[in-house]
Amino acid sequence: MTGKEKQQLTLAARPDFRAIADWVKPGSTVLDLGCGDGLLLQYLQENRQVRGYGVEISDASIVACVNNGVNVIQSDLERGLAGFDAGSFDYVILSQTLQAVRHTEEIVMEMLRVGRAAIVTFPNFGYWPQRLQVLLEGRMPVSEALPYQWYDTPNVHLFTIDDFEMFCRTHSIRIMERVVMRDGERIAYAPNLRGSLAVYRIEKG
Repeated sequence: MTGKEKQQLTLAARPDFRAIADWVKPGSTVLDLGCGDGLLLQYLQENRQVRGYGVEISDASIVACVNNGVNVIQSDLERGLAGFDAGSFDYVILSQTLQAVRHTEEIVMEMLRVGRAAIVTFPNFGYWPQRLQVLLEGRMPVSEALPYQWYDTPNVHLFTIDDFEMFCRTHSIRIMERVVMRDGERIAYAPNLRGSLAVYRIEKG
């Protein structure tokens, strides 16, 4: 498989990558939190010539990052970002991980301390098929965006687009840009009902 083919498969699986890249200026510095296998940072290195690091706790993911040519630091996000000075990076990114962390407020505020801007993406629990599953079946929804059963899910905070925007208002966080998607297509009308994935660029208020 060529590098271009691999990249196309990555974008198909993670449509938020392209939205993130659209906001990242070429040559920027980036810290990617919970970076997994490092594919987002690799994509940004190739398409935006960024410099930066991933932060990951999993041994297997650390190996994958190294194999993908990504600088990675092994650390637990839940312990904060005290090792990074204020304003160390142009962007701090948390991609589809916010719902899986316990100390949500602390992590978001630390992102905005360490980065001049933060980019957050998450699955929208307000997406209408998930609402319908709860209403009609009386069970926690299982979908492509939320593929886990209630008893084995890594997600500890399920929330909606409206929930996140309320969080930003109450924490003096300014929303600079927002993209809401469904199956890779951007949603403009009734995004909290019709969108399955949200991407935000935020800054200190």
